[in-house]
Amino acid sequence: MDLELELKKLSQQKVTWKKYSAEGLDLDYSLIFNKQLASDIFLKLEDSIQYYTGDLTKVKVFGKYHNIPRQQVAFGDEGVSYKFSGVTIPAKPWTPQLEFIRNYLEEITNYKYNFVLVNRYRNGSDHIGEHRDDEGELDPQTPIASLSLGQEREFVLKHADARKKIRDIPKIKIVLQHGSLLLMNPPTNKFWYHSLPIRKSAPGARINLTFRKLL
Repeated sequence: MDLELELKKLSQQKVTWKKYSAEGLDLDYSLIFNKQLASDIFLKLEDSIQYYTGDLTKVKVFGKYHNIPRQQVAFGDEGVSYKFSGVTIPAKPWTPQLEFIRNYLEEITNYKYNFVLVNRYRNGSDHIGEHRDDEGELDPQTPIASLSLGQEREFVLKHADARKKIRDIPKIKIVLQHGSLLLMNPPTNKFWYHSLPIRKSAPGARINLTFRKLL
């Protein structure tokens, strides 16, 4: 499969978005790749991506470092790095596959991205806890574009006030399908925490690519 050619063909087609809205929350969701293309991209990434080892597999929580319950690596423009949870993540140079995907996402979203964080969930036990992507180096006007490949998983969003038990605000739950893109538009990350909880009923591997614009 010529990934660049396939994505150029797709760029001529209109993308249909589903809107999720709530107080301080603005999301757009679409299944942008069919099953065959999504599976081909997933296998190419499985063959080509090497994940971080050592200290870059840890995060700092309440002053202590812990191993993250997933695999992780980042790619981006020269000199770009991302800081979160007490760790600085340096970006590796773009691979051809990731650059093709980045270019396609820029076409369909009309936003520019210079960094992607890749998380690989090996099985349903791998997860990510409640957090907000609100670091200072993120461009606040550019949505985070989250591409899901592989095992479907439930994505859960909780308002900050509900998390602090100040108000009773319902959670938002979205099943992230194989080949789907979720745009987390501003001001979502200011008010809402998100997580990918453990799901033993979803045992397959999943790759999530979150494209970001760093200042």
